[in-house]
Amino acid sequence: MKRRLFTVGALATVALAGCASRSKFQQYNGPDVTSIVVNKGARKLYLLHGEEVLRDYQVGLGFAPVGHKMFEGDGRTPEGTYRIDRRNPRSEFYLSVGISYPNTQDRARAAAMGKSPGGDIFIHGQPLTYQPKKQDWTAGCIAVKNEEIEEIYAMVRDGTAITLRA
Repeated sequence: MKRRLFTVGALATVALAGCASRSKFQQYNGPDVTSIVVNKGARKLYLLHGEEVLRDYQVGLGFAPVGHKMFEGDGRTPEGTYRIDRRNPRSEFYLSVGISYPNTQDRARAAAMGKSPGGDIFIHGQPLTYQPKKQDWTAGCIAVKNEEIEEIYAMVRDGTAITLRA
């Protein structure tokens, strides 16, 4: 009887362990990511250690991908050099890391047009509530697959430089 109870308990434990989902928060112990480069034309994001490419990813951009972000609502992804300045573990887009847009020049450019520069530019995963229909669908952010943002979230530290090129 005790053996049967033990066997049933062991099988239940194994079955429940198989149902457990893995954490979206990964550990990374490799070389530091010293910079990020986004090539908008190629739709590629590179994580670099010095000049060595550690990882690269295909990305989606703002729904109007050509040109520098000028003001809130233009659908463009910024160009220039910024910093990773925050992270959101409860993002509407799975996980996200924030980019320090707008800078002083971005604010001045938008103000000269009588507009807000916008903000909340992130590298993020996929939406939790819908499936995008095309590659460039964000409001100006950089989108990757959920498995990829898990890696990026683990590898990139706040303060890391990010350069976004045309």
